[in-house]
Amino acid sequence: MKVTTSEPREVLKSVFGYDQFRDKQEAIIQNTISGKDSLVIMPTGGGKSFCYQIPALCMAGFTLVISPLIALMNDQVIALQNSGVNAQALNSQLSPDQKKELLHELESGKIKLLYVSPEVAVQQNFINYLATLPVNLIAVDEAHCVSVWGNDFRPEYAQLDRLISKLSNVPHMALTATADSATQKDIAERLGLKNPQHYLSSFERGNISSSVLPGQGRMKEILNFLSAHPNEAGIIYTLSRKSAEQVALKLQQEGYNADFYHGRMTAEARNSVQNDFKNDDVQIVCATIAFGMGIDKSNIRWVIHYNLPKNLEGYYQEIGRSGRDGSPAETLLFFSYGDVTILRSFIEDSDADPTFKAVQRAKLDRILEYCQATSCRTNVVLSYFGEHREKQCGRCDICRNPPKKIDGTLLSQKVLSGIKRLKEAVPITTLVNVMRGAQNQEVLENNYHQIKTYGALKDVAYFDLFQYITQLINQGFLEIDYTSHNHLKVTSIGKTVLFEGKTVELTIPVDKKDQDLDKKKKQDKKVEFEDSLFEALRSYRKKLAKAQGVPAYAVFTDKSLQEIAAEKPMTMGAFSAISGVGDAKLKKYGRLFIDYLQDQVIKTGKDVNVKGKTFVETLQLYNQGKSIEEIAKARNLNKSTIFSHITSLIENGEPLSHEGLVNSDIKDLVVNTWKELKETGELKPIFDALKEKVSYDLIKLSLAIHRSSL
Repeated sequence: MKVTTSEPREVLKSVFGYDQFRDKQEAIIQNTISGKDSLVIMPTGGGKSFCYQIPALCMAGFTLVISPLIALMNDQVIALQNSGVNAQALNSQLSPDQKKELLHELESGKIKLLYVSPEVAVQQNFINYLATLPVNLIAVDEAHCVSVWGNDFRPEYAQLDRLISKLSNVPHMALTATADSATQKDIAERLGLKNPQHYLSSFERGNISSSVLPGQGRMKEILNFLSAHPNEAGIIYTLSRKSAEQVALKLQQEGYNADFYHGRMTAEARNSVQNDFKNDDVQIVCATIAFGMGIDKSNIRWVIHYNLPKNLEGYYQEIGRSGRDGSPAETLLFFSYGDVTILRSFIEDSDADPTFKAVQRAKLDRILEYCQATSCRTNVVLSYFGEHREKQCGRCDICRNPPKKIDGTLLSQKVLSGIKRLKEAVPITTLVNVMRGAQNQEVLENNYHQIKTYGALKDVAYFDLFQYITQLINQGFLEIDYTSHNHLKVTSIGKTVLFEGKTVELTIPVDKKDQDLDKKKKQDKKVEFEDSLFEALRSYRKKLAKAQGVPAYAVFTDKSLQEIAAEKPMTMGAFSAISGVGDAKLKKYGRLFIDYLQDQVIKTGKDVNVKGKTFVETLQLYNQGKSIEEIAKARNLNKSTIFSHITSLIENGEPLSHEGLVNSDIKDLVVNTWKELKETGELKPIFDALKEKVSYDLIKLSLAIHRSSL
């Protein structure tokens, strides 16, 4: 067991600026400090990194963190350094001199967290080198990569047991955001964890709202979505490189600051896009699934899946790249059977063994269940990861707009009859056109307008009919023959509807106009001011970050800025209470942000009643050299009120000059009297002891100056 040098809660507050641990963080940290192994399954944004970063700072020695991507480890190192922690990354980007200097720092005990790639961690000479150093913990991040059943198997991870067995005298921690029960078991076994304590947090991401829409008209829906999310950073995931480029081009033509990212680009081009997005120089990235895992950007506010993901693990990892700071985020997924066909072909055409293919087919079926759900979508995901409940999430589109049921027997009979008359040889889009009486080239050339059911559902909107047919597929009355151009076939159950009068219940499709994706609450002046203040703070943060060469979110997260905009802390004392403001960041950024905030409140918040605004107005006049009397006259307030403002500012850490405020002899007299009265918390005994010759205002001010000097 390692000797602890700090208490976890003390580190949490002083380094990272938070008052309370979340969920199972504290238990995981204590388990590690006591020298035991841990398997941590915690959703993205749930605070996994604190589970190993805080023990690293509490114990003697340093922590080795194994991370799969250089960009990701570099981001985490920058964030830690900005919080006053000496963290470093050992990777191929270092020059020989930089590597030599890093190892010297490591050997001299200056580094607290060392990030390395799995490729480095499994090298035998590196393992032998580590055995000579005071390693206090080995943390394996993205641990699902060790399992063939995980979403992103990497052979190097499977060799990490060599490192772990060599350094068996230290605690080990495996962490991942998404792993079903089979993957969890595989992780523990393959890494050789010793009786690990399992910490399974809820997979629910309470700050993320989710919606699923049909694939028709995707671009129009995306533009509608973006109009409701101005200036917010987001990712659009596509299946192909071509789609990524096309969507990015369309967004650029619509005036959005967008770019694309995929595997065919040069490494330099990919890094450029990633850095621009990380530094808020690009708002939207349209990308294949390769993007996003390698950055620790906390202010991504939304994720859109232009195409269907291949499984729930991948989908949940990707949407988890939004809302990492805990603030609200939205996700939108477009579903089409064309995507299903493509993904099925990926599985069947691969060189994988039959067992692996069977697993991938089953995983694809589960993402289909998610898209086709008629009850809470979040519960579908939770159930997949082994977390079962009846409570509804209240955030998915199903919960926000519960579907209404209708008797769909007659409509279903017409659809099924149409399929039979078309000899079960058309896909869903053709069927919709025939049933609605369309006169396009396909219908006329194939004489589909001659069949009896042509136009039988002409009064049903295209979108609605498409959704009704999808429901018939989901309920098993129809099936798609993926081996025959996605043609629709009537199942044996469907025949009972067509020939035996079996009843069918359908749900009325939700009108897209009724979707609440783009609804905004009417805002009052105060809320409007806070929103504009938040945007101003974001711009100021970006300016500071650029000057320092760090990502904007490494300065403060969006969540911290939102709290600053809401609370408007006007003094250092008040600013230190903001979540995410640790000692290092308070010292580095506190004064800068307070001065900027004070300026914004006075300049743009004239018509808004802002708490603390009156103190700032007094402070600005005082800093101009005006006396208490002059300030009172200028502000049309009495002297006692101005004294109260100055006293409060001093008590809250505002560094203003005390010269001329109170005579030093009077101040010393008040302080000595206060001490003689055993530092009483009441003013009247002091007032009486001084024979009422010193005012209450001067007594309060004298004590405030004395306390601030301590």
